[in-house]
Amino acid sequence: MFSDDDLIPISALQHYAFCPRQCALIHIERQWVENRLTAEGRVLHEKAHAGECELRDGVLTARGLALVSRRLGLAGQADVVEFHLSPDPAGVTLPGRVGRWRPFPVEYKRGRPKRGNCDEIQLCAQAMCLEEMLATTIQAGALFYGEPRRRKDVALSATLRGAAERAAGELHTLFDSRITPAPVNDERCRNCSLTEVCLPGAASRKRVLRWVEARLRAGE
Repeated sequence: MFSDDDLIPISALQHYAFCPRQCALIHIERQWVENRLTAEGRVLHEKAHAGECELRDGVLTARGLALVSRRLGLAGQADVVEFHLSPDPAGVTLPGRVGRWRPFPVEYKRGRPKRGNCDEIQLCAQAMCLEEMLATTIQAGALFYGEPRRRKDVALSATLRGAAERAAGELHTLFDSRITPAPVNDERCRNCSLTEVCLPGAASRKRVLRWVEARLRAGE
């Protein structure tokens, strides 16, 4: 179990799953550059967090719910957690509410679904925090993407849970080492706001030059 001092933001887990170097630049080196895409994402999250809890058609919507898992060493804030009124006895009880409720986390993202599973890992980690906090099991959640303005349902499978746990462990190792990984210079860099800080192209050229110099010395 991790102590409060060792908790890492769940958002860092998403950054790590997307690009370990990006994660280190943001969360270890404290580098941040705003661009249109990050600004749009920030506004989308602010809208998702705004407003009070509301009950409609048997669904209680909670916004900005604080999350923590001391087993995974993660903490953060959910955009939205829906609690669906259910006859399932495995559902949770809520203060001031009658009946049993099934939690269903919803994470908001700007743009379209990404390649890879970084968003799914973040959502799964949120669900695992809720499971630990509420002593329940959550089977699914959803990602809401701002550009198509539709949900993508996500099954919280054993495979996805395993990926989230491994990523959380690797994230703690990264934070403990305080070492920023080398850049990779691939398609992920295209829309990254940290490109001018990361300089993936320049780093790649340096590696090529070092390789050429080493080959030249070997031929002497």
